[in-house]
Amino acid sequence: MKTDIAPPRPSTTRPVPLAELAAAMAPDGGRLRAGDSGTVVTGVTLRAQQVRPGDLFAALPGARSHGADFAADALAAGAVAVLTDPAGARRPALAEGVPLLVQDEPRRVLGRLSSLVYGNPSIRLSVIGITGTAGKTTTSHLVAAGLASAGHTTGLIGTVQTMIAGERLDSAFTTPEAPDLQALLALMAERGVSHVAMEVSSHGLALGRADGTTFAVGAFTNLSQDHLDFHADLEDYFAAKARLFDGRAAAEVVCVDSEWGRRLVRDHTITVSSTEPGAATWWADNVEVAPGGAQAFDVHGPGGFTHRLVSRLPGSFNVANTLVALACVGAVGADVALAAPAIADVDVAGRMERVRRGQDFVAIVDYAHKPAAVAAVLDAVRAQHPSARVAVVLGCGGDRDTEKRAMMGAEAASRADLLVVTDDNPRSEDPAAIRAAMLAGALGLPAALRRGDLLEIGDRRAAIRAAVAWASPGDVVVIAGKGHEAGQEIAGVVYPFADRDELAAAIDERIGRA
Repeated sequence: MKTDIAPPRPSTTRPVPLAELAAAMAPDGGRLRAGDSGTVVTGVTLRAQQVRPGDLFAALPGARSHGADFAADALAAGAVAVLTDPAGARRPALAEGVPLLVQDEPRRVLGRLSSLVYGNPSIRLSVIGITGTAGKTTTSHLVAAGLASAGHTTGLIGTVQTMIAGERLDSAFTTPEAPDLQALLALMAERGVSHVAMEVSSHGLALGRADGTTFAVGAFTNLSQDHLDFHADLEDYFAAKARLFDGRAAAEVVCVDSEWGRRLVRDHTITVSSTEPGAATWWADNVEVAPGGAQAFDVHGPGGFTHRLVSRLPGSFNVANTLVALACVGAVGADVALAAPAIADVDVAGRMERVRRGQDFVAIVDYAHKPAAVAAVLDAVRAQHPSARVAVVLGCGGDRDTEKRAMMGAEAASRADLLVVTDDNPRSEDPAAIRAAMLAGALGLPAALRRGDLLEIGDRRAAIRAAVAWASPGDVVVIAGKGHEAGQEIAGVVYPFADRDELAAAIDERIGRA
């Protein structure tokens, strides 16, 4: 997560009077406390260090500090007004004379106000929002590629990258904060983008980051255990995801391969199934898996649409992701026949990504960092290489859902011939304690269910080298958990570390190319 990146903004905005913003938040109890109601706002931010002259500074309450503590810096940098809660309004920096919007829960109105300041950009775009525990990144890339192939100018917002009409920007959040998202959408509209594929996280929905956005399509991939450090339980996690389907999207696409998806279905829902032929609006059959990683399957859609698609992305979960993408493309009225070939040709960084250095075994990097994803990736590898031995290098992130650690260890140990438990991003936690929880899950399996050997190697670089050294010709080595990430966070410091680079270096060393 790169929170130091200054988010992009459009080159021009219409100055919005503060009184207009106050009127927009009035239904939720917001009020203009002080200052000239004719003050005009030209931008919004919630980071004092990123204030531009003319900005509304959103001083939000936080877990460790209150944004109002930084209001003096924001005002000195050119902020012309502040949005905050009653506690923030009492800070000395916000004494009488500072134009101030006050709302009991300012996050509830921040998205709406940001959209207004940036000219309600989502109504000028077809925004396809994709939520779910897994598959958001892959599906959004598939949607963007398909729409571009069908002749549209596309944008992409997500975990790995942000794209504006082919230009890449770094990503800071899966779903950017509301002011950054609305500014980004306005910039996309300014640059001629017509369609945007956007990942929508549960945090983004629960914290209102997606508020103020009108979606042409809302799509759901799946749900499994994750983020229970933030959500109370799976029901609460699901409820956050379900907010995308509360009437804010003109069309809804839902994968119904699980009960979670089936709970979202209504009369107008466009359904997708990769497991039940003929049981959904979009479905697949005749799946054939190739040893090289590709898979072919027949896609069936509305109006008798049928297409034999050969995808470079392996795994049954990617059949589902592909169907969701095609359904989204169709839902915005694009030509699915033109989109399908481009969708079939997509690779996504850190998602079942192969590292090829001339070695005689298969090497894969994947972002799987939750129990169901670990199971799905290893099952996909087994399907592609049924006679191969499989090693997986896996850790769990610190300061995140602790309950999934043992589960991840168990899922990996039941499927891998070698499980190397290592560090992921320990953050502020003791790395050894995280590894111990994973090992407890692996060792807690009945002996008959543990497939192979276990190693504990805390140093991730050494763990990758151990797995590479273990591999024989025809084996598969999977480095899971960090995917596209280019850093490892340990005790508050982010060190340069990319799994694909470390894996490539280990292979080069083994085959004498280092």
